[in-house]
Amino acid sequence: MENLSFQYPGWFVLLCVLAGLAYALGLYFRDRSFREASPRLNFWFGALRFLAVTLICLLLLTPLLKSIETQTRKPIVVVAQDDSESILQGMDSIALRNYRGALESLIARLEDDYEVHTYSFGEELSPGLSFAFDDKTTDLAAVFRHVYDTYDNQNLGAVILASDGIFNRGSNPLYSGQKLNVPLYTIALGDTVPRKDLVLKRVFHNQIAYLGDRFVVQADIRALNCAGQSTTLQVTRVGSGGGEEVLHKESIAIPNDDFFQTRDIVLEADRSGVQRYRVQLSTIRGEASTVNNLREVFVDVLDARQRILLLADSPHPDLAALRFVLEKNKNYEVEVAYIRSLKVNLADYNFVVLHQLPSLTHDAAAVLQQIRRLKLPHMFVVGTQTHLQRFNSAQNLLTIQGDQRNTNDVFAAFAPVFNLFTLSEPLKKNLPTFNPLTVPFGDFQEGPAAQTLLYQRIGKVDTRYPLLSFGEQEGVRVVV
Repeated sequence: MENLSFQYPGWFVLLCVLAGLAYALGLYFRDRSFREASPRLNFWFGALRFLAVTLICLLLLTPLLKSIETQTRKPIVVVAQDDSESILQGMDSIALRNYRGALESLIARLEDDYEVHTYSFGEELSPGLSFAFDDKTTDLAAVFRHVYDTYDNQNLGAVILASDGIFNRGSNPLYSGQKLNVPLYTIALGDTVPRKDLVLKRVFHNQIAYLGDRFVVQADIRALNCAGQSTTLQVTRVGSGGGEEVLHKESIAIPNDDFFQTRDIVLEADRSGVQRYRVQLSTIRGEASTVNNLREVFVDVLDARQRILLLADSPHPDLAALRFVLEKNKNYEVEVAYIRSLKVNLADYNFVVLHQLPSLTHDAAAVLQQIRRLKLPHMFVVGTQTHLQRFNSAQNLLTIQGDQRNTNDVFAAFAPVFNLFTLSEPLKKNLPTFNPLTVPFGDFQEGPAAQTLLYQRIGKVDTRYPLLSFGEQEGVRVVV
């Protein structure tokens, strides 16, 4: 009973026994209902009642049964073997065979007292020992990260690291290994003579760029034991036939033995399609390896320019103003055409501006029908040459009832509620001060599908007559 405890004082157990005894005596010895039964039977019934009530009361005291189980496990020893090519530079076949035998003998002796886990690392970390020594890169920090994540809450005794200490991927292992609060033993391999090495560690770039834009290629350059020398960073574009076009070239001086620098190269996306770029560092005398001096990147250059057609009834200063503003955006290609001599294919355009169409002299019915069939987003610019009845029939955002002769000069007033997009604060501040626009005089009725951004301000009076409205008609975006 040493492992049995209650959350209440021990003398509460006596109360439980007394409660069971009171129930038994009261029901089977004091009550006359069971006098006709055998005395022996009453005794056993009373005993069962006593035990049941006592047990229930004891359970109400929330008893806790404690048990202790002891397990003994061997400490874990992690053995990590560097499997990169640089190991072979300081060991011939005989030395390598002797080293392999010595390491396997060491592991066999350790297994008598420890639980040994082995790993090989280079480009990747994998369980087991591999003596292929064919990995191109070495990430020492990945070893420490894996050991910390896997054995942090286990009985880790020590880590044995067999490497030449050269790493060209990941963070500095001096900082990664500080999290391991266990002894770290190293087996020094390879050539201990410091060797020169120039490394193009990483190249960051956009996966996608747009035609006519500029994009940045960021190169991380690392140099070891190359103080006082210089290299050339060159970026070339490789054509489909293998020809190279030099896009960027600069000289980089290396002032110290532990050199690191990041260079940003700005390139022009002047050709559409998938472009292949080669980023390369020129070699220096005595460099240990040159395969890590070059990287190739691929960028998909998209021609995403939107073609806009300004279709008008006749020449007008508005057309020059619209074209000037739209062509400030390099992703817009703008063309002006007139309804009477229209020869372009509307299917080649992404947006159509109908300037004063349908007009008093041209109903533009065929053009409007083709726009609806192609589901082209379009914009109506209403002016003095607009035929208002035909305009009312061509769209459902706005109805204008007027005599076609009189006009108003109006300023812009912002709608109190508009949620299709937001405007910049300077534009909100300056737009009401712009010169007035000429609009037809008449009655303006806003359609149920319209969302109005600007209303007409006539003089100093803000009206509910729309000046700029947006909406959809049969799934096609329309602006008036």
